[in-house]
Amino acid sequence: MLSRGGLLALVGAASSVAASTYKVPSKPGIGGEPFDGFVSYSIEFSSFPDFAGNRSNPNTFSYNLINNLGALGGTRPYIRVGGNTQDYALYNASQEPALVGVVDPSRSPDYPTTIHIGRAYFESYRTWPGVRFSNGLNMGLGGTRPAGWQTLVDTVPLACEALGGRLYTWAYGNEPDLFSTSAQGPVRPPAWDEGAYVWQWLNATAEIRRQVDRFCPEMGPPRFMAPSFAGVDNRLSARKTWEAGLDQNEDIEFFSTHNYISGATSPGVTLQGTLMNHAVTTQSVDRHTAEYASIFPDAPDSAPPLIFGETNSLYNQGKPGLSNTFGAALWGVDFNLYSASVGVRRVHMHQGTNYRYQAWQPISTDKGSVGTKAPYYGSIAVAAMVAPSNKHPVRISSIPLSSDVHEAAYAAHSSGQLARIAVINMHAYNTTVDGAGLEPLPSPDARRSRRYTFAVEGVRDGQTVRVQRLLANGSDAITGITYDGWSYNWDLDRGKPVRLHNVTVGETMRVQKGEVSVQVPDSSAVLLTFGQS
Repeated sequence: MLSRGGLLALVGAASSVAASTYKVPSKPGIGGEPFDGFVSYSIEFSSFPDFAGNRSNPNTFSYNLINNLGALGGTRPYIRVGGNTQDYALYNASQEPALVGVVDPSRSPDYPTTIHIGRAYFESYRTWPGVRFSNGLNMGLGGTRPAGWQTLVDTVPLACEALGGRLYTWAYGNEPDLFSTSAQGPVRPPAWDEGAYVWQWLNATAEIRRQVDRFCPEMGPPRFMAPSFAGVDNRLSARKTWEAGLDQNEDIEFFSTHNYISGATSPGVTLQGTLMNHAVTTQSVDRHTAEYASIFPDAPDSAPPLIFGETNSLYNQGKPGLSNTFGAALWGVDFNLYSASVGVRRVHMHQGTNYRYQAWQPISTDKGSVGTKAPYYGSIAVAAMVAPSNKHPVRISSIPLSSDVHEAAYAAHSSGQLARIAVINMHAYNTTVDGAGLEPLPSPDARRSRRYTFAVEGVRDGQTVRVQRLLANGSDAITGITYDGWSYNWDLDRGKPVRLHNVTVGETMRVQKGEVSVQVPDSSAVLLTFGQS
């Protein structure tokens, strides 16, 4: 990690690059107000017992990391339990283990595709007090096998019992737009279309409603996140499902869509060109907001709010050297803040045991050791940026910069006043050639620092500005990462924040002549918080 002297050298380096003065919007846009728990997670259904543990052995490491985000952002993350494996899970009432899964490498080397869960699976919901969940139900097999339908009937009461008022939505089916084309094996025929999907959805959600009315009527009518499609241009159209009556019962609480910037094995994917690239991120997010606007053009206020129910960097569970790096953490900051600025109300970053893009590895396995991963630090920075100020919600807006490729900036307003500015410098600085560990690069003095100056209308001269930095030795780093000098590593205090003493902290500056200026080293980010004069 950067030493105290190293950071001071970077931010004051002669190699710094000057920039224009950028105008911060005096008032936020009408969108851009994230929900509480904006920084949230989606956990693979088959991995959830690893992440949460059970009543006799709760995973306190995971809970510590979740509580860190709650302390910064004001609300703990909301947890969506789902993913591909929810559509493989069948219930076995006589099974003692929480989950028994069989991995078929020809279908997926990363998760089981034959899964049976027992009653003990639902103990995991009880291990994180104060956390709210959505529960994933099996649509993939639920519409084709009697055991799949019976799993829905049997497990709705178990989820009710385990969660009570902490269940905030149900999720019936994961990415049904891929059911007829799935690389893991199609579970619907080629003729599967929007009409067939909607009929099955309405039939099953009616059964869920019957089970809730019977076993947990105090929870009220069930609410759903849907359609949980994998993308915008796949086999099924979200717009056509709405036209076919998907929400005819007006029980869809969130319009949930999934997004990945690219794929782990897609040609030409690089850290700088794909992830640390603001233009790629905006294009990807904008496709989803455009789809949403096309479905709800006339009544946006009454439409289910838009969320990313599952998202991360590279689908197929990420790629080593890309999805697990500090550069991916910087991408996560940009992706989340841009999403918030254009009206996405909550973002569930997906993860699973041994996944390459995970925020943390919950347990040790033969493929990886328990520990906090680089992307988690991106979540920390986002939580700090979107935190309510004096319990008033914030609105996030984008600050246009001279370049829209490798840098981005955002403003957070609260009660109409500027509260924070975030700057993400995504110009790559690797500690090894191409991040591949071939040979050391020249001295760290070669790392450039760029100056960003902002005109902050409405902020009094002399007002104190607090500076907090998201730092690592380079974009390809997978360890040695800090936010404002804090480490959340497993080996220090099981994920609880630990202040390090070899990183510069406590930086402040003052607004002068209506401007504030900050230097940001390549491959790092900074959060400016406006205090009192």
